[in-house]
Amino acid sequence: MRGLICILSLAACVPAVARADDAPRQLAVNVHRVLAHDPEAFTQGLLWFDGKIFESTGRRGRSELRQLDPATGDVERRVPISRMHFGEGLARAEDRLVMLTWHAERAYVFRGDDFAPLGFKSYRGEGWGLCHDGVRFVMSDGSSTLTFRETDSFAAAGHIAVTASGRPVAGLNELECAAGAVYANVFGQDFLVRIDPVTGEVTAWIDASGLLDADEAADADVLNGIAFDPVAERFYLTGKLWPRMFEVTFE
Repeated sequence: MRGLICILSLAACVPAVARADDAPRQLAVNVHRVLAHDPEAFTQGLLWFDGKIFESTGRRGRSELRQLDPATGDVERRVPISRMHFGEGLARAEDRLVMLTWHAERAYVFRGDDFAPLGFKSYRGEGWGLCHDGVRFVMSDGSSTLTFRETDSFAAAGHIAVTASGRPVAGLNELECAAGAVYANVFGQDFLVRIDPVTGEVTAWIDASGLLDADEAADADVLNGIAFDPVAERFYLTGKLWPRMFEVTFE
């Protein structure tokens, strides 16, 4: 389990930013549909593509790439990675799926339609979250910094510091690139942030607390996993060891 990260809670942040003229918006999650989710899945990455949900899971010896049926949440296809590696964030670029690892400094590359292995990409430091904005990858490492990476080489191509009203937002984890913004889980918190990828400014706090009931939450781990369906304009949210996945909008 990752170490404790010092970050302000949503309750602590909101009063501070609410006084600023350029304060981030405060949004809530509106649930449209509830799906089943494998409660053994230690979710690290989530994405939507062509009517399917793809998920990467973590824990050494149990890390997998999966394809899910969005109508039921059932696992339709799965492939494990090395038992030595802890799976992390997941993104799709063209016909490839790229899956990070936490400490191994390598990203697995798979063919998107059948999960055939296509090799590895290397990087320095920890891998946490990953998304692709149509031009480049955006990667998190648990800090308040996002790194941009070239699509083909995976080489670093710049970075931004993520702030809310001038204050760094640490613990950036699973990412989703959607509608010109980057959405991020904040590790250990029940809220998401929407980030302007040009300035690094947080433009919205999204309160995702209370999705699980008390009994479900007792056996679950942290909120983690954001996917976006651009046709329906709906997001999918879940978490590590969560028994449910939620189709939502932010309002």
